[in-house]
Amino acid sequence: MKIKSATYALSGFKAEQYPAAGLPEIALVGRSNVGKSSLINALLNRRSLARTSSQPGKTRSANFYLINEAFYLVDLPGYGYAKTSQSERNRFSRLVGEYLESRRPLKLVLQVVDLRHPPTALDQAMFRYLHDLERPRLVVANKLDKLKRSQIEKHRQEVLASLPGLAQEDLILFSAATKQGVAELWQAITHVLQQE
Repeated sequence: MKIKSATYALSGFKAEQYPAAGLPEIALVGRSNVGKSSLINALLNRRSLARTSSQPGKTRSANFYLINEAFYLVDLPGYGYAKTSQSERNRFSRLVGEYLESRRPLKLVLQVVDLRHPPTALDQAMFRYLHDLERPRLVVANKLDKLKRSQIEKHRQEVLASLPGLAQEDLILFSAATKQGVAELWQAITHVLQQE
């Protein structure tokens, strides 16, 4: 996909603050330190449109990025960051749950996991949750560049084994640093958007 325009649109903490329904949305979910913002920047070939931080848990709202005036990428708060309070974690999970369960323009969920490690119990719970919601989803295994070439297949198989029901074609290996997987991910997103 050719990116003609990519702008930060708004941040919302509840449905009334989200954009008026109309344009399709592609949402990203994942652990707090998995690199969702870096993935967005890599997809859009921008350095800092989505704010990245060395401190996990910085995304506290649903952040909407308007792409080509045609659809939104939505960065949702990460799950599982221990240094936030329990009440904060509950609020984040409530925001994510309400968005995923009720947001009508949502066309695809990109669940981002860390390829270096098997999916965590929280990753597995999110995967089952999306399955139960019958939301179209892809798993994007980020940080591909951190592995040696000889390790990649073993780690890919670990992701598939840890997320029962995940089809091989629904797993994309990705590196925000080297841009590996960008073309493949755009192909999948474009396919979903063309079904509109």
